[in-house]
Order: sequence, then C-alpha cells, then structure tokens
Amino acid sequence: QVSLVESGGGVVRAGGSLRLSCAASGFTLDYYAIGWFRQAPGKEREGVSCISSSDGSTYYADSVKGRFTISRDNAKNTVYLQMNSLQPEDTAVYYCAAGSCDVVAGMEPYEYDYWGQGTQVTVSS
Repeated sequence: QVSLVESGGGVVRAGGSLRLSCAASGFTLDYYAIGWFRQAPGKEREGVSCISSSDGSTYYADSVKGRFTISRDNAKNTVYLQMNSLQPEDTAVYYCAAGSCDVVAGMEPYEYDYWGQGTQVTVSS
C-alpha cells in the first residue's frame, strides 16, 4: 500500500523554525519528485517547494525562497522541509506529494499522484 506520512508540524512563534518530514512507504521515493504544498483556511492549495528525482534540483515559491530548504534522504525514503524565519502567513496545513517537479515552471497539484494527510503548521505573531 502506497502512503506518504508527514510529521514535524506544530506551533511556533514568528521567527522560529520547524522541520517537516515526509516518509514514504509502499514505494521508493528515488523514482519520484517530491513536492510540498500548503493550504491555509479559505485559500487554494499552493506549491511551496519540490525536489526532482533525477539530480536533486529544487524549486521554491517566491514566498519561501531563502527561508525554506527541501532535501531528500533516499536511504531513509524521506524528504524534509526545513523552515526558518517562519511568519504568521506561513500558517497552513502542509502536505507532501509524489509526482513531478519542474524547477523552472513550478508545481501544480494535478501533477502529483500520491498525497500525505497533511500536518498543521501554526505561526503566532
């Protein structure tokens, strides 16, 4: 059974950091690009960052560039999202997904086949 499980969410003050993890089971992450999306209440799901399967190249949305870092550990079948300098506008449910990653054009939800259940990130001011 294919699944992705996110962890690492929580409540943090503005300026703080969190590291999200996305662990895969039932398939090997090596063959998939992995993306992180987020969805705030009343807003559409937006792509935050993705990492390719081939050469590890990455994409970041402008809103998180310079603050978030995506990485993958294929040996652990896990992808991470290190989030620094968090701001209240980063508050959302964060999802990881397996699919494709275009480091130039960005990422869209329809390009992803498998999704985790999400983890809540809340940043207080």
